[in-house]
Amino acid sequence: MSLVRRAVVEDAREVLRLRQVMIDSMDPGASTAWQAESLSGLRNRLADPDGSFAAFVVDHPERPDALAALVVGTLEYRIGGPGRPANGLIGYVFSVATDPDARRRGYARACMDELLEWFRERGAGHVMLTASPDAESLYASMGFSRDTTPSMRLRL
Repeated sequence: MSLVRRAVVEDAREVLRLRQVMIDSMDPGASTAWQAESLSGLRNRLADPDGSFAAFVVDHPERPDALAALVVGTLEYRIGGPGRPANGLIGYVFSVATDPDARRRGYARACMDELLEWFRERGAGHVMLTASPDAESLYASMGFSRDTTPSMRLRL
């Protein structure tokens, strides 16, 4: 049985906390003021299991009511074109984070595997993300390749 599950409304505050962990890794001391304004919208997205937004999480094994890892993405439509899916459906990953005391256990990778499957089931032609230098090798090991921009892409 997988440790990964789809995030639910009750996870919203923890999703925001882990997103801040990711933000802080790129911009230490970044403001957290955005969280209060984001909470309602996030709860609405998490409440819609058939929508174009998904978050996959692992519960923290040592801290009840806390999350250990998170991956968040959306399914987007973009007009097809050269190198783009004809149906226009693209997955976009925009948050990947692991609690500092839960790292190196494979949680984020397991969450990413679930998100990629979610994208496949919905017909995404490929998935895009922007990788930090530290994470680029992980994504490359999953089949993502460097695009001509800072983004990385995986054809599904």
